Amino acid sequence: MSQNNISVQDLCKQFDGFLLDHVSFQVPKGRIVGFIGENGAGKSTTINLILDELKKDNGQIRLFGAENTVVSTKEKIGVVFDECNFHDVFNARDIEKILSGVYQSWDTGLYRQYLNKFNIPEKKQIGSFSKGMKMKLSIICAMAHKPKLLILDEATSGLDPVVRDEILDLFLDFMQDEECSILFSSHITSDIQKIADYVILIHQGKIIFEEPKDDLIYNFGILKCGKEQFTSISPDDYIIHRKTNMSVECLVRNKEAAKHKYKNMVMDNATLEDIMLFYIKGGAA
Repeated sequence: MSQNNISVQDLCKQFDGFLLDHVSFQVPKGRIVGFIGENGAGKSTTINLILDELKKDNGQIRLFGAENTVVSTKEKIGVVFDECNFHDVFNARDIEKILSGVYQSWDTGLYRQYLNKFNIPEKKQIGSFSKGMKMKLSIICAMAHKPKLLILDEATSGLDPVVRDEILDLFLDFMQDEECSILFSSHITSDIQKIADYVILIHQGKIIFEEPKDDLIYNFGILKCGKEQFTSISPDDYIIHRKTNMSVECLVRNKEAAKHKYKNMVMDNATLEDIMLFYIKGGAA
């Protein structure tokens, strides 16, 4: 049995002006993997290839240990995009009738439980829902057939912090089953920082890193110093540096070691967003 619900190896896709370049990563069972990068970095392209919405040029995609066959595994996968795709004239009851015919594993009791929990009216037309309610309904529908894998593409974008928090809690509930996993693509790095176990950064179609989230948050740091002091820092001690008008900031992989070695310099914690910006912008201030 495979220990990964998704395994991507050397995935390539060429478009006019864009190349997804030998992308490889895993989404292990029992784990939430955050997929971050700026708009246009290749997140949605990768997800569409995994879902067989696009044809790959090269590489291998395995779902639940088997070569990519989304048709045979659709019962096991729940998908949420950043837009609600249900027609405005339907209500939550109509959606249930449709989806219970699509998924053999549809659980009406679970669906109703989620509707109650999130105060989603059953008979009101979806066209009258707020964006937050529409997203909650999309997520509920993705989870009500009890999938083993959730694939989320910007599922929390455009939502207020309270709704986002409720939805993140729902994802953590889903993960109580250790066979389950989530691939969560988002440009909202604070959401990823809250719930992910691993983080993948993609930039210009290439994977920059695939790291445990705790390593990034607890070990990485930003060393700040004056321009003169910067000359005393060994290049081996930092990953990337950037210059501002007055100072230099260095992204370090081991903040405790750097803090100990460079006692007269300031060491700040690094958020996921800080780390992403260092890698994407490189030496640019």
